[in-house]
Amino acid sequence: MPDAPGLELIRGEVEQEHPGAVLETSFDRGSAALIVDPAQILPVLAWLRDSAGHEYAFLSSLHAADYLPSTPRFAVHYELLNRNRVERLRVKAMLGDPSSAGGADVGGVEDSLARSAPPTSVTGPVAGALPEIDSCCELFPTAEFQEREAFDFFGIVFRGHPDMTRILMPEDYVGWPQRRDFPVGGEPVTFTYNEKLYG
Repeated sequence: MPDAPGLELIRGEVEQEHPGAVLETSFDRGSAALIVDPAQILPVLAWLRDSAGHEYAFLSSLHAADYLPSTPRFAVHYELLNRNRVERLRVKAMLGDPSSAGGADVGGVEDSLARSAPPTSVTGPVAGALPEIDSCCELFPTAEFQEREAFDFFGIVFRGHPDMTRILMPEDYVGWPQRRDFPVGGEPVTFTYNEKLYG
C-alpha cells in the first residue's frame, strides 16, 4: 500500500498524463485512494495497469456505495492490486444522482456526467434516470460480474458492459435494494406454527 507521500507522487504522475483526472487523494486507516473524475476513469485505470513502476494489473474488487445524503451520492470503488509488490490501491469515482436536482454536483465542482451524454433511461421495472460510468470490462475481465452486481443493487449503469442485466435479484424486481433510501421491511413470513396458533 503506498503511503501518503507515495500516493501524492502517483497523483502527480497521473496528472502529467491525464490533467484534471485526479480530483483529490485520500489516505484513511492505512488505505490509499485516488478520487478520480468519472469521465476519465478508463484512462486512469489503464495508466495504473500499464505504466512502468506501477503495474496495478489485477482488479481484486469493484463495488459501489451510496453516501446519501451527501453529494455526490454514489461512488464506484476499484480495488487494484500489484501482485509483485503485494500493494493495493483504491480508485474511487463519485457519481451524482441524476434523478435529483443536485445530481450533477461533485463537492461544488460540476460533475463530468453533466458534461457527457445524459444518463440512460432504463425501461420496465427499473425505469428512471440512473447514474452512469464507463465499464472497465475491457481492461479487467474480472469486473464483468462485479459491475452487474453494482447495477443490480445500486442502479449504476456501466456504459459498454456486454450484459448489463440483474445478476442476483429477479429480472422483474423493482428497485435498488442497497440504496440508503430503499424501504426497510418486507412481506411477513407465514410459518405453519403461526397458522395453527393464529389462524
